[in-house]
Amino acid sequence: MAGGGVIASANSKAYPGNLTFNVFITCVVAACGGLIFGYDIGISGGVTSMTSFLKKFFPEVYMKEIETIASNNQYCKFNSTTLTMFTSSLYLAALVASWVASVITRAAGRKMSMLIGGCTFCVGALVNALAQNVLMLIIGRILLGIGIGFANQSVPLYLSEIAPYKYRGALNVMFQLSITIGILVANAVNYGFAQIEGGWGWRLSLGGAIFPAVIFIVGSLALPDTPNSLIERGKIEEAKERLLKIRGVDNVDEEFNDLVAASEQSKKIKHPWFNLLQRKYRPQLTFAILIPFFQQLTGMNVFMFYAPVLFKTMGFGDNASLFSALITGIVNSLATLVSIFTVDKVGRRALFLEGGIQMLICQAIITVAIGWKFGLQGNPGELEKWYSILVVVAICVYISAFAWSWGPLGWLVPSEIFPLEIRSAAQSVNVSVNMIFTFFIAQIFLEMLCAFRFGLFIFFMFWVLVMTIFIHKYLPETKGIPIEEMAGIWKQHPFWKRFVPAVADEENVVEITEKNQGEEEPKTT
Repeated sequence: MAGGGVIASANSKAYPGNLTFNVFITCVVAACGGLIFGYDIGISGGVTSMTSFLKKFFPEVYMKEIETIASNNQYCKFNSTTLTMFTSSLYLAALVASWVASVITRAAGRKMSMLIGGCTFCVGALVNALAQNVLMLIIGRILLGIGIGFANQSVPLYLSEIAPYKYRGALNVMFQLSITIGILVANAVNYGFAQIEGGWGWRLSLGGAIFPAVIFIVGSLALPDTPNSLIERGKIEEAKERLLKIRGVDNVDEEFNDLVAASEQSKKIKHPWFNLLQRKYRPQLTFAILIPFFQQLTGMNVFMFYAPVLFKTMGFGDNASLFSALITGIVNSLATLVSIFTVDKVGRRALFLEGGIQMLICQAIITVAIGWKFGLQGNPGELEKWYSILVVVAICVYISAFAWSWGPLGWLVPSEIFPLEIRSAAQSVNVSVNMIFTFFIAQIFLEMLCAFRFGLFIFFMFWVLVMTIFIHKYLPETKGIPIEEMAGIWKQHPFWKRFVPAVADEENVVEITEKNQGEEEPKTT
């Protein structure tokens, strides 16, 4: 069966190494980069549902909300291009920043990119908290986006490189756990600050992003760089000392020699962006593009960006919508813990497939529930308690499925399958595709909700079905394989082996290339 059961390559090596306390703390600190991303995802949806915020910056949306109270079309009350641009402008900035971050990550190290990301995000949070007009809001969002672009490009790479291969999945999922914690904190902050009299609580919500940014900045300054990055920058002795320290064993020669060999191979690659297009990298490039593409088309970010808006659209009151969003945030964080404890045991494929099936079922229930109430009854007025509970429970079960599957694995799998010579560039592709479709969903969701009504959820159901079939057919298992030995899984896969050359063929290509390069060098007398 295509895609099934490839556990390790024939040449897979079992490098010695323990999960030391030093490595665990290092990964926890690095994963805090997810806090800034999660806080922003959670805070924007809550703020845009606050009446005082809408009155000040988007009065036309506020008036539309008033006008549609008695309307039969509850789906269109928040439809505004300017309002969605407030949310989605961040992701265009993150898209551009990720490409810049790729160059810095390779030349100056992973922690330098993390530090730049934290500082830029901090400035953006300050600008948003002090905003006096929509322009200041957009400028602040762009700065936040630059910070997120740098963090998302560097943190998953850092975690995959620093972690022992046996625990790489669990430690990398900490990045997603931090994202969910950031969302949860943002939902709690929104709910609390919305109670402040005078209607200025939104400033505290937006300004609160400074705190996760400061945590990330301090953490970035304290973190050591990865052995891979040190070798890549010519610091060989320091890299070996670092590898000995983080592995907690006396002999790391085999792993270290493989890292050096991979670095030497990567130095022959002068233009990693062009090399991504080589036939032998086709599997990695495919997953670098399709996994983040599918991740955004699960519909998860609809609930994260616009959960309060969505609940408010379905008839929940202001505080009730924020409280419902807080509940979904708690579920998101707790369910991510499931992935941490299972990803290195049951594997990536099993979680992907189970999560996809569970999301598909829940989306069907949500579609029927919303369609029945709003599709047939127009404006149903105050919703019955049982109906409200049904919708929130279905959304929570859906979110839990995403939180232990497509959420963490969408960052883990792409970061662990790239060889060193294209790793930084390929991660930028991964982040860029993620940001492009995050922007796409954020920008058009409210308009699609207005146009398609409950049919919007059928759109997401279709994509969840497609992505689940894709994973079943084409993704080999990557658990328990050292990151520098990952190439072997493609050579054994029934579909991908046609693109990846055998070792002997690859060596012949290298020899021919080196010979040709030598013949092109000018002769001297």
